[in-house]
Amino acid sequence: MAVARDDPRDDDARTAADDVTAHMVVDAREAVDALPDGVVIADDRGVVRLVNDRAASLLATTRQAAEGRPLAEVVTITNQEGASWVACTNPYDGLVTRTGVPEQSWVTPSGEEVLVTARIHRAPGHGPVTDVAVSIRSGRARARLDRDRSDLVATVAHELRSPLTGVKGFVQALLNRWDRLNDEQKKLMLTTVHADSDRLSRLITELLDVARLDTGRLSMHQRPCDVPVLARRVIESVRAGAPHDIEFHAPQDLPEIWADPDKFTQVLTNLIENAIRHGSDPVTVTASKEGALVAIQVDDSGDGIPPEIRQRAFTKFWTTGQRGGSGLGLYLVNGLVRAHGGATTIDDAPDGGARITTTWPAFAADD
Repeated sequence: MAVARDDPRDDDARTAADDVTAHMVVDAREAVDALPDGVVIADDRGVVRLVNDRAASLLATTRQAAEGRPLAEVVTITNQEGASWVACTNPYDGLVTRTGVPEQSWVTPSGEEVLVTARIHRAPGHGPVTDVAVSIRSGRARARLDRDRSDLVATVAHELRSPLTGVKGFVQALLNRWDRLNDEQKKLMLTTVHADSDRLSRLITELLDVARLDTGRLSMHQRPCDVPVLARRVIESVRAGAPHDIEFHAPQDLPEIWADPDKFTQVLTNLIENAIRHGSDPVTVTASKEGALVAIQVDDSGDGIPPEIRQRAFTKFWTTGQRGGSGLGLYLVNGLVRAHGGATTIDDAPDGGARITTTWPAFAADD
């Protein structure tokens, strides 16, 4: 009777397959170690099979100490009351349709806030849990976002309170002293109330437009616009709030621009008020034709903006820290101008101070 012998080629095939599997495991581990977030993967029995370096660091353990232990002993994060994540979420229990744990804030053994979510994998047909993948990331980004939101609330509250205080004060004075005030005094108070109301309206419009820019939902109604006409209206409106020396220069043959007149007015108002806030009189506005574009330059007489921080001036909540403001003005200016197909640049004004230039598409009658 012949005895069957193993084919040496079968051993070679098994060895090659084992090598491929080993390489795949190594590649997978290198891949998860390269992730910025912590990853913990447990099998169907709740035993940890893989922990990447970031998770080990956040959980104050090591890969060697964590792998092979129960998930509850490795993911030792808790809520503010001290209850553990595994006990609260029960990833292996619940409905058979359950496929994940929503992201929530938890605390590591070292006291650091982390955001934790999990993916629950099941056998086909809503079968039993096959493995649980837990993702852990630092909560510092969320804390920074919360601080930004708090800063926004504080900034908006401050900016709203100033004109609102003026409106309330003058209205109260009119109500209490109406019979004792002459017509000139009443007119002055009502003019101030009107100016402060306009300021409130502009700030609210700014906030809405910032939100629309951020979400890509900004709507515009572009048409041919006469720059000198709009510019002079803006200058007169700014002067109505307080007397300022604002000069405007434009050539006679300046073409119209293709723009939303309300957005153009908003941009120019922001630039002029910014120039007044951070500089001194005079403020010079100059319009000129540059090829297929119309350039609007606003020069102030302040200290200028150093070259190394000019790009930062277009970021949200940027201020010089000297004269206040919402910190949204130049961010909004840049966003609205870019939405029209133009650009915003910052340079030095010839006589000192800053020069901010915006470009707008010129309107051609045959377009």
